[in-house]
Amino acid sequence: MSDSEISVGDLYSSLTYDDAAAAIEFLCQAFGFRCRLVVPGPDNSIVHSELTLGNALIMVSSPKLEMNRVGPKGLRGASSGNCVRIDDPDSHFETAQAAGAEIVQTLQNEDYGSRGYMARDLEGCVWYFGTYRPGEHWLDG
Repeated sequence: MSDSEISVGDLYSSLTYDDAAAAIEFLCQAFGFRCRLVVPGPDNSIVHSELTLGNALIMVSSPKLEMNRVGPKGLRGASSGNCVRIDDPDSHFETAQAAGAEIVQTLQNEDYGSRGYMARDLEGCVWYFGTYRPGEHWLDG
C-alpha cells in the first residue's frame, strides 16, 4: 500500500510507554507498524509520534507526568486493548512470535468470524490482530 493509498480512520489511539523509542522499534519489528513521524523531546523522550499499519494509525509518546500519562509497566493490569484488522493473520502471528511478542491467545478462528491472535508488547499493552472489522454485523452498507 503506497502512502497515497492510506486512509486512516477517525479514532487514533495515543499510547504512552516508559521507553517510547524501544516501543516504537518493537511495534515496527514485531507487529509491522511503519513509523511516519517522531517528535523528539528532552532527555531522549518522545513528545509525539505517528505509526501506521494498513489504515490503522497510533500515536506513541513518553510519559507526560504533568498530564498524568504513565507507561503500562507499573500498572497492575490492562484497562484497554488495541485491535487491528489485518489481511494475513498467519504470517503476522509468525512475525510477532519470532520478534519476541508475548502471545496471550494463540492464532485461532473466532466464533464471530475473525481469524486472529492476541499478544502483549514489550511493556505489557494488549494487542489483537485479526481479520474482523467491527460493524460487519450491523452496518447496512
